[in-house]
Amino acid sequence: MISVDGVEGMLAVYAGYVFEKMFQRAVPFNYFQRRTLVNVKLKWVKDRILDNAVAGGRHLRAGCLIISIIASNPDGCMPIYHISRNRGQLGLPDGIKVSSFMRRYPNVFEEFHLPDTSGSTHVPWFKLSSEALDVYQDEISAFQSCEVDILTRFKKLLMLCENRTLPLQTIDQLKWDLGLPYDYENSLIKRHSELFEMGKLDDGRDEVKLVKWDNRLAKSYLERNALSSGSNVENDAGVMAFPIGFTRGYGLKRKCLKWLEEWQKLPYTSPYVDASHLDPRTDESEKRVVGVFHELLHLMLQKKTERKNVSNMRKPLRLPQKFTKAFERHPGIFYISRKDDTDTVVLREAYNRDQLIEKHPLVDVRQKYFSMLKRGFLDRSRGLYEKEKIKGLEEDHSLANLLDCEGKNVGFQSGQESECSSLSD
Repeated sequence: MISVDGVEGMLAVYAGYVFEKMFQRAVPFNYFQRRTLVNVKLKWVKDRILDNAVAGGRHLRAGCLIISIIASNPDGCMPIYHISRNRGQLGLPDGIKVSSFMRRYPNVFEEFHLPDTSGSTHVPWFKLSSEALDVYQDEISAFQSCEVDILTRFKKLLMLCENRTLPLQTIDQLKWDLGLPYDYENSLIKRHSELFEMGKLDDGRDEVKLVKWDNRLAKSYLERNALSSGSNVENDAGVMAFPIGFTRGYGLKRKCLKWLEEWQKLPYTSPYVDASHLDPRTDESEKRVVGVFHELLHLMLQKKTERKNVSNMRKPLRLPQKFTKAFERHPGIFYISRKDDTDTVVLREAYNRDQLIEKHPLVDVRQKYFSMLKRGFLDRSRGLYEKEKIKGLEEDHSLANLLDCEGKNVGFQSGQESECSSLSD
């Protein structure tokens, strides 16, 4: 026989259950919060068109950074061992030496040899060609004309992060994608001390902090688009859908399509607001993660970045574990290209086939760099530069004989032969 206390306890449990169900119906937000993350897997399908947009980007980045490194030296030239110290930032494959990479593009990097401190060994030095210097000046001019835009992108990146702070090491990985100059620490951060301040992490690493929050910038690209199109985000309970596009011929199952439609109807949480109330095991939390990456990629000049560049940003961006899985689960928003032996995340909506819809002035300059590097590589492959070197050696040899400078000629010829053979490696 059940006691009175037992009956009261059962009634209390039942009343709590009924109240909970009523509350869930009355407040849809909490209903979504209680949903678990739907286990849907969408397949990865190769997109050759977007692969073309990624192809060559790894070498272009390395080439442009080396140009900046050499150009930043007051002498305008550097020995190879100084350039190689920056290898970690170049992102070259492990099997390629920095010197071998530079010798692929003799129309950009001109090599000569000088004796080392002991005077017994000739060391390779590199300087920029006149053509490379001209394009570099175009880059400087482009940056000066859009410095406000670059500063805005940098400020928004820091606003996405906890305490508006990021380690310099992380910024170094993203500086090429953000359009920051090679020496951004001196030319940007220290020059704008009213905006940024340097500090130290507990582990001793340098960090950068945005001094003050800027409410004018605390709107995501998706929110600004919704406002410009006349949508009332507040009246629509914050529901905003991401632009979706799949690879041609992509077959989406009915179950996946239904889940995607429901997922798009979930409330959108701005990446610039506190999202600690979201349960990381829900679809709504995943939509917030997608929103963070969507905004992050819009801050990049070419709307793409290597996956490894964001893999260490979980804590600064306040994201849950395994947050990069959002890339695989949403192939209609992001495309993961495996071109150039690396995983590159591309924002689909930013491209019309393999071309950016909106081109930043710095992207136009990078296209000049790309054309210059490609032409130099092809000409070297045809042996053009090797023939020019041989012809130059013969002329120098004849001139030296006419001047009867046999001793000087021997040393000069030896150095030139060394240069010629190194270019043909």
